[in-house]
Amino acid sequence: MKQISSIQNPFIKSLVQLQEKAKARKQSGTFLIEGQREIMLAQKGGYAIQTVLFLPDIITPEEIYRLTHTDIEIIEISREVYQKLAYRDTTEGIIAIAESKNLALSALKLKKNPLILVAEAPEKPGNIGALLRTADAANLDAVIIANPKSDLYNPNIVRSSVGCLFTRQIATGTTAEVIAFLQEKNIAIYCATLQDSTSYHTQDFTTATALVVGTEATGLTDNWRNASKQNIIIPMQGEIDSMNVSVAAAILIFEAKRQRGFNIE
Repeated sequence: MKQISSIQNPFIKSLVQLQEKAKARKQSGTFLIEGQREIMLAQKGGYAIQTVLFLPDIITPEEIYRLTHTDIEIIEISREVYQKLAYRDTTEGIIAIAESKNLALSALKLKKNPLILVAEAPEKPGNIGALLRTADAANLDAVIIANPKSDLYNPNIVRSSVGCLFTRQIATGTTAEVIAFLQEKNIAIYCATLQDSTSYHTQDFTTATALVVGTEATGLTDNWRNASKQNIIIPMQGEIDSMNVSVAAAILIFEAKRQRGFNIE
């Protein structure tokens, strides 16, 4: 079994670049996943794992093989190397190198009457992670990020989504591309915005639906408002006129799920 103990090792340096640089992830077509649950969910979601690095003080090769259910390369690393690569405060002693997926809109496989979440230009990894967790909880058909500001394989997003990056279909594109895709698929667009809007619970989300949310700071661009079948609003009773984007998305999504016969049992 291969062992690496130095943080100066060229291979380890390349992995540090994967952690820190979106360009490195894009050029190599790979990214890092830390944690047993996250690796398990990635495999379940169809992500190919190339290599697993592990800290023997915490996890054994036998446990890794049980987790991955496949004969992949595993490399034993020192604590110094692990601490250089690990991104989380809590640790499980395992880091995987995984292959990125095609995030093109054309790669989405949608069933009849899909329910889709679209987020335009979300910037904060924590918000993106929360949106993905909500999408997983509601078993959405897809999540689309329009005009993405962050690389979705950013370790902060992998971490904040607790692996839900891997559990739903996900795609990216420009706002114009996403609108054209939804219109081509005859998916009704409902935009969460203050302008020319009506209360969200008055709308019918039982047919093919895309719920579209923007950033708290700037909201949605005019392109979305113009393409919308109906702009919708969540009535507010306090002093402010907006809430966290992931909270707003959750309210809209679970209203749509309620209309579709969502069963909590």
